[in-house]
Amino acid sequence: QVQLVETGGGLVQAGDSLRLSCAASGRFFSSYTMGWFRRAPGKEREFVAAIAWNGVSTTYTYYADSVKGRFTISRDNAKNTVYLEMNSLKPEDTAVYYCAAGSPLYYGDYANMNKYDYWGQGTQVTVSS
Repeated sequence: QVQLVETGGGLVQAGDSLRLSCAASGRFFSSYTMGWFRRAPGKEREFVAAIAWNGVSTTYTYYADSVKGRFTISRDNAKNTVYLEMNSLKPEDTAVYYCAAGSPLYYGDYANMNKYDYWGQGTQVTVSS
């Protein structure tokens, strides 16, 4: 069982930066593929970014086109924490952001929310214009 707690959301202006954190409890954190998803008002939940570690030395990341070049996902396995650094924020980034954990996923499944086993409660990010 894994519990996830997101922090770091808030109200910012367009162009600002924000860093979200997701702290995980439970064992074997480093083996999980970790993802960030978001749900904007009136829209479906969508994929934002994902990260996985091969257990040796290689980290894999994957981003939605809408955030590529602006957002960076990272993880600290020693702290059981995954981060989402968000730069050049836009009003359309306004959403509730969710952290998710999945048993090691194939690269092609990173964006598939149905492949993730555990979810956090979400943290609100609001970007004003």
